[in-house]
Amino acid sequence: MATFEFKLPDLGEGVTEGELVKWHVKAGDLVKEDQVLAEVMTDKATVTVPSPHAGRVVQTHGREGDMAKVHQLLVTLELEGSAPPAEAPAHGAPAPHGAPSAPASSPAQAAPAAPAQATKVLATPVTRRMAREHGLDLAEISGTGPQGRVTKADVVAALEGGTGAPKKNEVAALAPQAARPAAPVASGKGDERIALRGLRKKIAEKMVRSKFTMPHFAFVEEVDATDLVALRARLNSQLAAAGDGTKLTYLPFIVKATIAAMKKFPHLNANFDEAAQELVVRGEYNIGIAVATPDGLTVAVVRNADQLTLGELAKEISRLSAAARDRKLKMEELTGGTFTITSLGQSGGLFATPILNHPEVGILGVHKLKKRPAVKDDQVVVRDMMNLSLSCDHRVIDGDVAASFVYEIIKYLEAPDLLFLAMA
Repeated sequence: MATFEFKLPDLGEGVTEGELVKWHVKAGDLVKEDQVLAEVMTDKATVTVPSPHAGRVVQTHGREGDMAKVHQLLVTLELEGSAPPAEAPAHGAPAPHGAPSAPASSPAQAAPAAPAQATKVLATPVTRRMAREHGLDLAEISGTGPQGRVTKADVVAALEGGTGAPKKNEVAALAPQAARPAAPVASGKGDERIALRGLRKKIAEKMVRSKFTMPHFAFVEEVDATDLVALRARLNSQLAAAGDGTKLTYLPFIVKATIAAMKKFPHLNANFDEAAQELVVRGEYNIGIAVATPDGLTVAVVRNADQLTLGELAKEISRLSAAARDRKLKMEELTGGTFTITSLGQSGGLFATPILNHPEVGILGVHKLKKRPAVKDDQVVVRDMMNLSLSCDHRVIDGDVAASFVYEIIKYLEAPDLLFLAMA
């Protein structure tokens, strides 16, 4: 029988590598055409890689947790019948089905490189572009990533060090503590080591990137949601009587209130372009909803949320949440967010300071709704209260803007009938 070397196909526009998250086959397995061979996580999503041919797996190349480059050898197959073409057919391309993440920061377990590339500096395309736009030579920057990879943090450290890049023996003094290699942690009796892989690893990378590059600050205020609670109950009673199966949570109201506030404070509906050092104020309202999944926190994006009714928003949020938990989100449902809302519902506590979803400049935390004593018309009364916390990128959003934005949201939540005028 002929053998076929299946190489990792293109993973999407601008994607050159991905983390090998999980093997679905092993040497000796018989596979059918289009059977899933592996899962690979890119900086966009987790994708499944199907087999282009039926046959027997001779060897898999790479271990779970390794980085694999596009067109790198992935699986050697022993084929049934005659030899196939040299390359996999188009239907062998991966299909996205997973979660968002930060750009990869580990080199691939590379196939043998051409001699001319043997000394090429390891860096992601984003890092290369950033260095190029600031006139820095990557060869003069000491990489603190795995196998000497130059990371974005290394480039930032070089820029903060003054004109010209630091020499390799100077980087330890210039790089922030978070960018320096960490000392290993010793193991003790009864310890368990769990490798940071897949979505959990991507979350870690993105959180570090966000905290390192974006100076966070938070603003917290309470909301008297008594009228919102009553309105939601009335609308849900009407929906139940209509029998269409729709049930409103509080999130659709909060999304609508946030969009109404954004129309007055558009700089919150924006991304920050690190390379160009420009605030990109978005023309669309693509609201990210943080969803807890077994693999970690995933942000699903409700596109053009301003064009949806409360009922349509409720259905879309429910659909996206289910797809996130089942790892079936499409690429367009994971990318393009302009602002994120994160809520743990009744587990939300009093308040928290959410980490920004880079490159967005604002994220709204929604916290526990419960009855509390409050002062109304100089009387202490029991009201339905909750807190909102807004984290912002202080490079482009000032404290007074953040506070005014939150109070605008509160205005619509405390008098929710105004939302219907805002949607008109």
